[in-house]
Amino acid sequence: MKQKNPPLVNCLFHSAELITPFQIKLKGAGLTSFQPVGWTLTTATKELPLTVASQQEGEIELELLDAFPFGEDAFVVHLDQACYVQITEVVRTESFDEMFAEEAVELGARYEKAKTSFAVWAPTATAVTVHIFDEWYDQSGTEYVCKRGEKGIWRVTVQGDLERKWYEYEVTVNRRRQRVVDPYARFLSVNGERGMVGDLEKTNPPDWPAAFPPERADETEVLIYELHIRDFTIDPHNGIRQKGKYAGLAETGTHDRDGLSTGLSYLQELGITHVELLPLQEFGSIDESNREKAYNWGYDTTHFFTPEGSYATDPYDGYCRIQELKLMIQSIQRHGIKVIVDMVFNHVHIWEESALEKLVPGYYFRYHPSGAISNGTGVGNDIASERKMARKLIVDAVCYWLEEFQVDGFRFDLMGILDVETMKQISAETSKRAENLFLLGEGWDLPTALSAEQKASVNQAENLPAIGFFADRFRDAIKGDAFSSSSSGYVSSEQKPAVLKAIEDGLKGSQAYFTKPRQAVHYVEAHDNHTLWDKLKVAAPYEDERQLRKRHRLACAIVLLAQGVPFLQAGQEFFRTKYGVENSYRSPDWVNQIDWKQRAVFQENVEYIKGLIALRRQHPALRLPSYQLIERHFHFLCLDHQRIVYHLDQVGQYDQWEEIVVCHNPTTDKQKIELPGGGGWQVVVDDQGASLIPLYIIGSNCAYLQPLSTLVCVKGN
Repeated sequence: MKQKNPPLVNCLFHSAELITPFQIKLKGAGLTSFQPVGWTLTTATKELPLTVASQQEGEIELELLDAFPFGEDAFVVHLDQACYVQITEVVRTESFDEMFAEEAVELGARYEKAKTSFAVWAPTATAVTVHIFDEWYDQSGTEYVCKRGEKGIWRVTVQGDLERKWYEYEVTVNRRRQRVVDPYARFLSVNGERGMVGDLEKTNPPDWPAAFPPERADETEVLIYELHIRDFTIDPHNGIRQKGKYAGLAETGTHDRDGLSTGLSYLQELGITHVELLPLQEFGSIDESNREKAYNWGYDTTHFFTPEGSYATDPYDGYCRIQELKLMIQSIQRHGIKVIVDMVFNHVHIWEESALEKLVPGYYFRYHPSGAISNGTGVGNDIASERKMARKLIVDAVCYWLEEFQVDGFRFDLMGILDVETMKQISAETSKRAENLFLLGEGWDLPTALSAEQKASVNQAENLPAIGFFADRFRDAIKGDAFSSSSSGYVSSEQKPAVLKAIEDGLKGSQAYFTKPRQAVHYVEAHDNHTLWDKLKVAAPYEDERQLRKRHRLACAIVLLAQGVPFLQAGQEFFRTKYGVENSYRSPDWVNQIDWKQRAVFQENVEYIKGLIALRRQHPALRLPSYQLIERHFHFLCLDHQRIVYHLDQVGQYDQWEEIVVCHNPTTDKQKIELPGGGGWQVVVDDQGASLIPLYIIGSNCAYLQPLSTLVCVKGN
């Protein structure tokens, strides 16, 4: 790690860095000429002996008998030579964590009407002060000196009522003094420039938590619908007043110009169980003072505890964003829908400017043994979640969002960057605080500076049984490789044996990778990559659009009828397009917004998807809770490139139906199938509709699958 050197006392000693709590690396000119005796470490209060562990041209390793005196400026001294000791690699050692990690401490600003207590973890700092301001934009305020305590925690208690006062820390590390926003701040100014002291009780809406929370649902019933607040509410024709805001998604009874429901009312009609919201933590890519001019998904977190201000009606008011987010969550839950929030803990926006780097340089970010910063995320930095205080920060933030905002689940962006132990702690701590929580994450195996067995990737799913993983193999088998625009999948008649094998495994809940079906999150579309419609269109640009829509519907049906947990992206049910933009993370509204006119045009397909959702929710046999039950009751009658037919047999003990046969035809020809056990099969899904009430009865044991379609036949008890 590079640090700026302060002026040296003597030019023969170029630099001195603390490598471990007991070891200093000194670099300079002509070091082999120095005697191995007479070396000391000197501070303003003490002088400690140093021994020479090794000596070579240009470098000497010095050792301390006692641990380095953190909290004081220290110099290596020998004869008339002296050099300031910079605290560098030591922060990434296990011994540093052993000395300073304190998982039980409560950090941040704790408000009481008569006083506010501040606590910040900065073990390498030599001075910390807190500055209090009347307004967020004030240039000068009142300074209070913090006192260093055990474990490198600096504290001060300020008397008086500081509600709605603004604050920041000033921290000195390696003789560099910087202003820092509290990483544990619960309230922020516009653009997160300062923290605010506040009373969280005053952010609670009436009847908080929700007076009518969603009913407890079996974990197998989970059906996730992913949306971005701005995308979902910004369309000028959706009837929503507070467009692009928390308050907009909280609105009820909204409709478009055709009288069709939009927004939250539409979600309730659709029948999904969980809405998954793209990042709500404060992020850095939007100027909150000019938010209409910029767009971003929000995967560039700057503060873990505080909601994003650009979605608030007043980003300057420290209370507003919290109040409006709670109102939004309450409104969603009152409509019988649970709320999952997308959390970004794998990296920060600009690591060099982050509060974490300023407070404890080099600690919170992961490095390679060479000293280069790890970049498995591909955006410049990886959070070192395996370090105890980084893990504490993440776990504390998750528990805060759970308790303060009453959410029902968490999605972890690029979870494969995080370590297994951190995810285990999250699972354990959240289960203590809430029942029926749903956790899921992106378990990609990414090139971060962490061993394979430590990464919370899909390869460690067995060790993380309470966490769901996105099943990308099933996704790619259905529609084609998400990262190859010309690649086709099963619904486009792809003939590769590996595709058929992945389809087989996915339909049975992706047992090859997981310990139980609730871990398998099945999808063909998410915010990343092309929408399903755009993917099919790019792969077959000259195909008739009516036929492409049939392929699209087939892909959705495969996901919704597979064992495991289905996942939809907002607008998928009416052929959402982003006009060919593959990575729309900062594209304008016209690319990203939900086009509610499209919903009216393709209302028939919306009804079809609603029917499949209702079918899945009403019939537990379509979502069995264990692989043992799937193996017992799920049997393929036909599995090839022309058709898939599988039989859920003797499921009457779980379902009102005794038998279910599901058929998929990926070809452009009719396919003849034989149904088991003679005639009398009731059809609830065909190429025209999906219904809880049988559409018609097949009198024989023979049926025909229409081209590019799904057929579901059932028999009662």
